[in-house]
Amino acid sequence: MIFKQLFEPESCTYTYLIGCEETGECALIDPVLETAERDLTLIQQLGLKLHYTIETHIHADHLTGARKLRQLAGSQIAVAAMDNLPCADIGIEDGKVIHVGHLSLLPLYTPGHTDTHHAYLFTSNAHQLLFTGDALLIEACGRTDFQSGDASQLYQSIHNRFFSLPDETLVYPGHDYEGRCVSTILQEKQRNPRLGNNKSLAEFVAIMNGLKLSYPRKIDFAVPGNRLCGECPPNVPEELRTRCDVQDHQQG
Repeated sequence: MIFKQLFEPESCTYTYLIGCEETGECALIDPVLETAERDLTLIQQLGLKLHYTIETHIHADHLTGARKLRQLAGSQIAVAAMDNLPCADIGIEDGKVIHVGHLSLLPLYTPGHTDTHHAYLFTSNAHQLLFTGDALLIEACGRTDFQSGDASQLYQSIHNRFFSLPDETLVYPGHDYEGRCVSTILQEKQRNPRLGNNKSLAEFVAIMNGLKLSYPRKIDFAVPGNRLCGECPPNVPEELRTRCDVQDHQQG
């Protein structure tokens, strides 16, 4: 397996590259528009072919690079089937394995941050990698106050789908704002201030309802743009609009 954790600093988003050494196929989980060409260059340097872009959910804090990468590299866009996006090529369903060459990603339906959120579990003989999207972060979790978020649902998703996994499972989140890269299920069970130490559902809901977070800066163009798989809507800022334009990109 070829694995890279990539970072987009403005939205503090992690994109994950997973590649099959035997077939040369790879996938990007949660690509970002601003770093799409950077990521494609890396893929080509590694001698890989981008087969899929895979979304954990409809993002509110950045535009996905999925559409641009499809235009540049011929990759297929995979999103939750329940989002029913006409621009997508593949509908992801809970428990229906996604094959990247000889590698397998297991989608886990984990609503709460959004109502169609999916995480992805990769299992090998040596370890398990859990790509949690925005559901579970390092010593935090995704907010639940917009996009059909629901704190009770998120609590159940994390406890039933994540905390039931082996303690040594590696947690790779969709974001981190403090320079951290990875956690484990055991660490989140013990140290997560919103969920750890067996916090009850009532405690968690009270914490989430009391966060008083600011309105997401990009949500008004990110959500409609991401429902179009990364197309820039009319209200996108001019400095970002140039990123929507597809330039010729030498294929490896």
